[in-house]
Amino acid sequence: MPRHAAGDPSPHHSLPLLAGDQRLDIQELKSENGVNAWLVEDHAVPIIAIQFVFDGGTTQDPAAKEGLANLMTALFDEGAGDLDSDAFQVKLDDAGAEMSLHAQRNGIYGSMRMLSEQQNAAFDLLRLAVNRPRFDQAPIDRTRAQMLSGIIANERDPEAIAERKWLRAIYGTHPYSRPEEGTQESLAAITSADLSAFHKATFGRDGLRVSVVGDIDAKTVSKKLDQLFGDLPQKQTLAPVADVDPKLGQQVEVDYDLPQTSLQLAFPGVKRHAPDFYAAMVMNEILGGAPSTSRLWEEVREKRGLTYGVRSTLVDYEHSNALVVTTATRSDRAAETLSLVRKVVKQMAQDGPTEAELEAGKKYLIGAYAIRKLGSSSSIAATLVKWQLDKVGIDYIQRRAALIDQVTLDQVKAAAKKLLSPEPAIMVVGRPLGGEG
Repeated sequence: MPRHAAGDPSPHHSLPLLAGDQRLDIQELKSENGVNAWLVEDHAVPIIAIQFVFDGGTTQDPAAKEGLANLMTALFDEGAGDLDSDAFQVKLDDAGAEMSLHAQRNGIYGSMRMLSEQQNAAFDLLRLAVNRPRFDQAPIDRTRAQMLSGIIANERDPEAIAERKWLRAIYGTHPYSRPEEGTQESLAAITSADLSAFHKATFGRDGLRVSVVGDIDAKTVSKKLDQLFGDLPQKQTLAPVADVDPKLGQQVEVDYDLPQTSLQLAFPGVKRHAPDFYAAMVMNEILGGAPSTSRLWEEVREKRGLTYGVRSTLVDYEHSNALVVTTATRSDRAAETLSLVRKVVKQMAQDGPTEAELEAGKKYLIGAYAIRKLGSSSSIAATLVKWQLDKVGIDYIQRRAALIDQVTLDQVKAAAKKLLSPEPAIMVVGRPLGGEG
């Protein structure tokens, strides 16, 4: 897709938003210093939302220093530039802005929501935090102590223990298997110098995506982009991360005497740009993605009342993909529930959906999207960043319905057979099943 020259903020596309006769105009900008962003102007409400992401995330934590990315992001508003932690918080309150930064497996995500009349003060604080974080020892010690309390509590929590065991089982020694929050030992080893080095390595413009939504014009956004990100290094220095396939065909049991048993099943997934991605997306919606009309919901919850909820999700990480089914049930009915879930999945793998299910699944995927993803300035900004990460193009909303609608029954059946036929990885958290299921 061609990009506008520096300083040319005119829109590429006018994108329909399912809200009366309004239209959502997405502009693709490039600042004078070469920072790219997507912008939606909306002057109806005096609010501005910005979302951004840097490639990297917790997969970049060095060995024996797991939790580094999380600790760094937790210190995002704990002082920057000439402002210590207390002074920064006071300024943030005075500006009436909400700011956050958090680490995920493959990215460092940041956001700010502000009143347009306070934008200069708010953006200046964001600039300081992005470019000149302080990592003072007192906030490091306080934040680390809070994180350690959570880690210690999780060491007694069945679900947290199970999650760690599950990740090790399906990802082996891959970075995805490591605890994102770190361990008591790894957190204790992290220094202020480590935090500064991690910030320098990950906050580079070549791994940055930005979106802005709200009461602000393109010329102002272009200037703000350079203020916020123009002085960052051009290149990130990230450690390479290999692709990994989840290790399926195993059962992981975490035995606890609990009244409720949690069940999780992992099947192969599909890459975002694979030819059968949309067929897999429709199939997943029919199997367990729709909140109250899917096969799993009908068979497990409605007909038999075995659970309050059951769903399937296409998990899309940068270096791994899976289709995951999750539910929870009474411990004395866990084996029965697992057996039923597997039966429903097997039937879908063998026969696929009906024509009626196909049409209903498509209709929901198309109709619910704007409500779920485009309902507020913050959700629009987050969605636009996701589109940039997925490389689906600025006109994706115009093409999405057709991409889903053109999926055929045979394609969905093929996707079901491909993804659901292999033996899954299964995790059981609760009382032992006694070999049943």
